[in-house]
Amino acid sequence: MNITFLGTAAANAYPEAFCNCDNCLQARLLGGPSLRKRSAALINDDLLIDLGPDIMAAAQIHNCPLTHVKFCLQTHPHADHLDLSHLLSRSPDYGVVGAPCLHFYASPQTLQRAALAFIRDLSDEELLLPSTQQHLNLQIHAITPLQPFKVGRYRVTAFPANHAEGMGAMLYAIDCDGYCIFYGTDTAGIFEETWHAFQQLNYKFDLVILDHTYGPNQASGGDHLNAQQFIAHMARMRDEGLLTPQARVFATHIAHEGNPPHPSLAAFAQQHGYEVAYDGLTVG
Repeated sequence: MNITFLGTAAANAYPEAFCNCDNCLQARLLGGPSLRKRSAALINDDLLIDLGPDIMAAAQIHNCPLTHVKFCLQTHPHADHLDLSHLLSRSPDYGVVGAPCLHFYASPQTLQRAALAFIRDLSDEELLLPSTQQHLNLQIHAITPLQPFKVGRYRVTAFPANHAEGMGAMLYAIDCDGYCIFYGTDTAGIFEETWHAFQQLNYKFDLVILDHTYGPNQASGGDHLNAQQFIAHMARMRDEGLLTPQARVFATHIAHEGNPPHPSLAAFAQQHGYEVAYDGLTVG
């Protein structure tokens, strides 16, 4: 199982287009891994995590077409993670040929907010109606946290994220062919019920991808992790036997305030036993 990072930035990308802070200025000079689009990921070639606003650009820049995507796990409805216009643009009405039906998975709260936004901003059709979904080449599935479910060949469990109260934000464990990924963004400190569920469901992760919105010298930002909290979460996973011996841990959802550009942040991470994802990176 491979995962490709289509974007690794927090809500306002990195560098922030309107910002002249030292981090943004240096990132523009360095280019490459220091240039980050808003967070989304692709597993193999058929499972998307977040229908984000930058996935079209990512598909072009990283030569990573989304033509085989059949499934999407949506973390939550914030605009840096969900751009509903893609549901229109991938539909037959926009001349798209041969796209498989998209099975879209999200919490009931996320789906309700998506439905309101869709009719407000994009269409007169009700998104949650079967007739609209048929028109869009789409099937929508409401998910229940802490209950494993099948997504094609994948076994998935959604866990409540400590983020955006009332919006049904989710973290995901994705298991296929004996390889298990935990995708944990956006979240502050992981809830205790999730730690217990990891144990009850016998998860051992080969790959952990975790929120790193705030940098090494920043205080926590409410509903995201900073570097020190990230390190503490990683240590707890190791202490509780949740990581396989060869497990790799990656930071993503990286904000320009507090996190230096990629080379410096990667050097800090190496000292603390983890890695920093960058756009276009494939791991598996």
